Amino acid sequence: MAWVVLIVAGVLETVWAVALEASRGFSRPLPTVLFAVALALSMGGLAYAMRSIPLGTGYAVWVGIGAVGTALYGIAALGDALTAARVSCLLLIVGGAVGLKVLH
Repeated sequence: MAWVVLIVAGVLETVWAVALEASRGFSRPLPTVLFAVALALSMGGLAYAMRSIPLGTGYAVWVGIGAVGTALYGIAALGDALTAARVSCLLLIVGGAVGLKVLH
């Protein structure tokens, strides 16, 4: 159950990062509220998951999901460049997170 919560918390990290950008410095109310709610749920999920998942593994997986999710959102929705180098780097992040899970 902790791993499911950790994955959801990682996805919520992507949500709050996207909402933070959309809030335009907290000047837009709806994205600002979404940011705050997603941030609280994401941190709460991370805290819950780390009750049974080691700190380094849990945090790295959480950050990895958030980083990859945010980068993919940027590529899909914001027109960020999709290059072989970027894809390679994202695959390295995913590989590291999977490795930490497997070696856990």
